[in-house]
Amino acid sequence: MAGSLKVMIIVENNRRRKSIKDFLSQYSFLIEEASEFPKAADQLLSANSFSIILVDFEDKDKQKLSTIQSIKKFNPELGIIVLSDQMDAKFAVSLYKKGIVSHVVKPDNKSGLFSAIKNELLRQDLVRDNKMYQEQIQDIRNQYEKNLRRALDLEEIYDSTLENLMTALDLRDVETFGHSRTVAKYSQVLAKIMGVEDVQTLDNIKKGALLHDVGKIAIPDSILKKPGSLSASEWDKIKLHPSLGYGLIKEIKLVQEIGNIILYHHEHFDGKGYPNNLKKQEIPLEARIFSVADALDAITSYRPYRKERDFQYAREEIQRKSESQFDPKVVDAFCSMEVKKWEKIRYESTKLMPFFEHMATVTSKKSHPIQ
Repeated sequence: MAGSLKVMIIVENNRRRKSIKDFLSQYSFLIEEASEFPKAADQLLSANSFSIILVDFEDKDKQKLSTIQSIKKFNPELGIIVLSDQMDAKFAVSLYKKGIVSHVVKPDNKSGLFSAIKNELLRQDLVRDNKMYQEQIQDIRNQYEKNLRRALDLEEIYDSTLENLMTALDLRDVETFGHSRTVAKYSQVLAKIMGVEDVQTLDNIKKGALLHDVGKIAIPDSILKKPGSLSASEWDKIKLHPSLGYGLIKEIKLVQEIGNIILYHHEHFDGKGYPNNLKKQEIPLEARIFSVADALDAITSYRPYRKERDFQYAREEIQRKSESQFDPKVVDAFCSMEVKKWEKIRYESTKLMPFFEHMATVTSKKSHPIQ
C-alpha cells in the first residue's frame, strides 16, 4: 500500500480514533483525523483529495447518511468504509447496493479493517484501469472510424478515377466507347452465376474489367485506329497490350483478380491465346469469366467493319467456341440466363451514352477488328 494514499478517520471517540490511527500508521498512509463529522464533511465537500474515509455511523442517524450520500456524489471514486458495532445487516446490504459505502466493519476489528481498506484500494485500481481501457478503446474506435471514413473517401475517389480513366481510353476510339463499362457489368453478373459471392471479389472483377484494355494507352493511334488490315508486326504490337497494361499498374498495390484480368483476358481455353499461351485451369477463373463477357459485348456492338449482331447470334457463337476459346463451364453459366436478361443488362449499361453510340455509326471509318 503506497504512502501517497490519503485516509481520513472521522471518529468521535478519541480513544478509538487514536487506536485506528496508530494501527494504520504502520502502513505509511497519509492520515488525517477528525472528531467532528460536520466539519470533516465540509472539507470533503469542498476539495476532496482522499482515497478512503473511515466514518463511524449507525443506521438510525439519517442526517449523517444524507451527508455521506452528498460526499459520495461529490466524489464518486471515494471509498467510504463505515465503522459500526451493530448496524443491521439488511440495512448494510442496501448501502452496498446503492453504492453509498464500500464496506461496513466493526471499529475494533483491525484485521477486518485492514482487509476492507486493501479490497477498496484494489477496487479503485480496477475502476481506474477500466476507465483507462475504456478511453483507449474509444480512442481506437474513433481512429478506426476516422480511418474507415478516409478509406471510403479514397475508395470513392479511386473508383471515380478508374472509370474516368477508362472513359478517356474508350474515347480514343469512338466505336468502342462504353465497352469497358458494359463488359464490367457482364463480368460481375456472370461471376455471380458461377457462384462467386464475395462482395470484394466481385468488386475486383469489376475493376479488372474496367482496366482490361489499359495497356492500349501505350499503343500508337497509328496502329489502334489504322483503317484496313494490320501487318504482322502491328498485330504483334497489339498483342502486347495485356502485358503493357499489367506493367503500367503493377507498381500499385495490385489486387490479384484485377491483375489476372488485365494480363490474361486474351488467353484461350485451348492454349492458343496470348500473351502466355495458358490453357484450361491455368487461366485464372476471373479471366475465363471475363473472356466470355468480352466476347458478348464485342459481338453485339457496332463495328465499322460489320453491323452489330443480336444476342441470340452471340449466344450461338460463344457456344460454338466452347472448349476452344472459352471455358465450357463459363459458357454453360452464360447460357443458363435468358438472352433477354443479357440484353437488359446492356441497355442499362449503355442507356446514358446514346450520343457516343450514334457518333460511332456516323463518324467511324472501316478499320481492322481489335479486341
